[in-house]
Amino acid sequence: MKRALLEVCVETVDGALAAERGGADRIELSAGLIEGGTTPSLGLIRAVRAQVRLPLVVLLRPRAGDFLYSPDEREVLATDLALAREAGANGVALGLLTADGAVDVEAVRDLVGRARPMSVTFHRAFDLVRDPRATLEELVCGGVDRLLTSGQERTASEGAALLRELVARAGDRIVVMAGAGVRAENVRALVEATGVREVHASARSPRASAMRHRNDRVALGAGAAGCESERLVTDEAEVRALARALSGSGPPPSPRPGS
Repeated sequence: MKRALLEVCVETVDGALAAERGGADRIELSAGLIEGGTTPSLGLIRAVRAQVRLPLVVLLRPRAGDFLYSPDEREVLATDLALAREAGANGVALGLLTADGAVDVEAVRDLVGRARPMSVTFHRAFDLVRDPRATLEELVCGGVDRLLTSGQERTASEGAALLRELVARAGDRIVVMAGAGVRAENVRALVEATGVREVHASARSPRASAMRHRNDRVALGAGAAGCESERLVTDEAEVRALARALSGSGPPPSPRPGS
């Protein structure tokens, strides 16, 4: 059986290159992963496309927070989609909901039409919908190619039961991709338990800043004071461990402390 495809989400050129070297099959590019991801800049998309050969999916999310978008925000989504396509992206990831916890079917269908020939992933906004089974059918009818979900739980491992059901319901009509808490030490068991053909992981680890001068009394943005002294970056070794675990080469990695 062909191993499950590994998509790694990144937010820098260095991260994209690390994912490629580590053995990822596809990358999802975004900004602000600490906020759950937002649309990356056009400059970043172009830089990654110029340096990375892997298929590139661009996240389309105009802001952090919920997925109930105003007409102006929908226009921004459409514009960013067009720019991503022009910059050479192979796909986009998006998610739009109604106030009642359903997929905004009309808006999604419109964006799918605008996206072609790129692929379209409906991202983890799915994990906030009221009825996941009905939503799956709506996404199929809307022409969505792929669904990223944790099975409506905190992690994909915890949502394995719903993931398995969604995979069975989806058949070959739409790809169900498992994401959230996917690590080298649990990915093989997750694939075996759910039957997913694709997994999505951040594969990040903390890296200390190279800044010699710091002012830890000040916090820029939403983080705690001193947060600028460290950031999370795509870890090539973790990507490689994920790829090895998926291919079945070698024993499963030992759980990390606190995982």
